[in-house]
Amino acid sequence: MQYVSESTARDAVNKASTDLFSFVYKHAVKPIVFNQPPDTAHDQMISFCRTAGTIPPLMWMLRQMLDYTDPALECKVMGLHFANPFGLSAGLDKNCDLSTVLDAAGFGFETVGSTTSRPCAGNERPWFHRLPEYDSMMVHVGLANDGSQKVIPRVEKAYTKARSMALSISIARTNDELCGDIDEGIEDYRISLERAAGRSSMVEINISCPNTHVGEPFNESPENLDRLFASLDTVAHEQPLLVKMPLNKSWAEFKALLDVLAEHNVQGVSIANLQKDRTGLAVPMQWEGGLSGGPCYQGSNALIAQTRREFGERFAIAGIGGVFTPEQAYEKIRLGSSLVMFLSSLMFRGPQQISLFKRGLVELLHRDGFDNVAQAVGSGL
Repeated sequence: MQYVSESTARDAVNKASTDLFSFVYKHAVKPIVFNQPPDTAHDQMISFCRTAGTIPPLMWMLRQMLDYTDPALECKVMGLHFANPFGLSAGLDKNCDLSTVLDAAGFGFETVGSTTSRPCAGNERPWFHRLPEYDSMMVHVGLANDGSQKVIPRVEKAYTKARSMALSISIARTNDELCGDIDEGIEDYRISLERAAGRSSMVEINISCPNTHVGEPFNESPENLDRLFASLDTVAHEQPLLVKMPLNKSWAEFKALLDVLAEHNVQGVSIANLQKDRTGLAVPMQWEGGLSGGPCYQGSNALIAQTRREFGERFAIAGIGGVFTPEQAYEKIRLGSSLVMFLSSLMFRGPQQISLFKRGLVELLHRDGFDNVAQAVGSGL
């Protein structure tokens, strides 16, 4: 295989295409999209990508234009090979509608979901509010999805057809009126993990969704978390497990959860979920939900760094929150993230972000004397 970076012609096409996408998104697409309610724009984007993914010539063109490849980006994490460390975080592709488009655009992986054991309608709309002044969205979806019995077979199909992208399934507890006690919650997770066994690259266990009516009992109590993973440990599966961690915890509280996870069959942690603290932000009180993007950046970085310092390589870290530039992605890597996930920057900057991140990261790695991204992980501590 010849990498794009090793071909003068392909490299030039990729750079020109990325610049073109940036210009068109900023001046033509974004004004139209942002003139609509965010819930409407979200639904239209999902529908468009679902249709676009069924048109092979369009996907071939997208790959030629945006899929920047370079050997410095390749990495092995949790025993899995990644073409690059960048992935879409859970919350956008709830029902596995975007995988073909993301694969063609050059994502290293995507996280589908979160999906739940039962179909879930989610919270009352609106689900989203834009906060462009903070590079953020207020998110209050409440785990709307078609249910893991339907979503996981779609992931398996995408997993087997993907050309270069890894697939992760995010599993959460169903947010509906049938929720019961802790034992019911454990069984809910267990059902979805059993369905997911062997059908994706990775599985993410989401214990930190801030938008459910039963709260977050599995991150509020180390004892509850231990009970959950004592059960999940008995489910046979081939994939490495990551745990989606909460953002708004003191280090003592966060470490107590990690101490539990370190005793179980868990290979990685995703740091971290949505920001619940609105201090200093002009956010209408009636808007429910958690904040994505910019308000998450500093908090997630602090938790990433402290996790790496105290647990070393016990957990692979997938860093999430506020990544809008290659420099911000690189900072998460230097603090200990082997993988970097993003979502809000797609909404505010456009789909070419994946190419910008990859090209920019290669330049930063070479500037600092690294041959590949793995060498840079934790180098800033």
